[in-house]
Amino acid sequence: MTDDPAILVSTDWLAQRLTSPDLRVIDASWYLPDMNRDAFEEYGEAHIPGARFLDLDDVSDSRSALPHMAPPVEKFMSRMRRMGVGDGHTIVIYDGAGIFSAARIWWLMKLFGQRAALLDGGLPKWRAEGRPVTSDLPSIRDRHMTVTRHPDLMRDVTDVAQAAKLGHAQIVDARGAPRFRGDEPEPRAGLRAGHIPGARNVPYRSLFEADGTMKRGDALRAAFTEAGVDLSRPVITSCGSGVTAAILNLGLTVLGHGDHALYDGSWAEWGMYEDLKVETGEAH
Repeated sequence: MTDDPAILVSTDWLAQRLTSPDLRVIDASWYLPDMNRDAFEEYGEAHIPGARFLDLDDVSDSRSALPHMAPPVEKFMSRMRRMGVGDGHTIVIYDGAGIFSAARIWWLMKLFGQRAALLDGGLPKWRAEGRPVTSDLPSIRDRHMTVTRHPDLMRDVTDVAQAAKLGHAQIVDARGAPRFRGDEPEPRAGLRAGHIPGARNVPYRSLFEADGTMKRGDALRAAFTEAGVDLSRPVITSCGSGVTAAILNLGLTVLGHGDHALYDGSWAEWGMYEDLKVETGEAH
């Protein structure tokens, strides 16, 4: 796959365009508590020149009791304008883990009708190649953004329950196999262990090459098909809280699969309600 500024771009592609006045680079680093990393502190120490920091929690719906839920249109627009990101910009998103939280922001951009790319391999690959980083903060000018929400890219708990019962869409879970099987307790208190009935398990790390970049072609396709996913049918992605599920949406987009959506509540929601059925063990 060649570089695509609407999906995924290489470090070479970004380096060649780093001084373009219409480029907007977003550092979307965010980490789980057990990673013991401070995303904003790391951004302040070293980021790709010109990058603006976007906190995943700050661009989520603060009214919801569930983590990282998609925000209202007005909140999304205000956060973009605060960063000076708007109409006419070429947007590239990265994070400090490689491909992790940046995929969620990429998916949010698509949800709100924006054309954006994710940096393949993220900051780790950029730094491993000896490319420039800085602690300097960019100068920011307000920029209008025209937003159109695409609700077809997102599913709620009712949609997912229907899919689990009727099978009109495949549910694909990005969590690691031990959590999917229910062998490990959930990191969030009060959640049951296991997976949505009928779900397939494609751990998000299975989509990556050894250097942290995304697989391509047959290797990427196999990550899905070997888990029992039929790539000719609709897919609903899920994970722990809607972050790594977006990596599966990214992979499906790279493969040219057009009929997929993300379950925004994910296991943080499904695992909480006792009246929703849970399966354990391998996918069947």
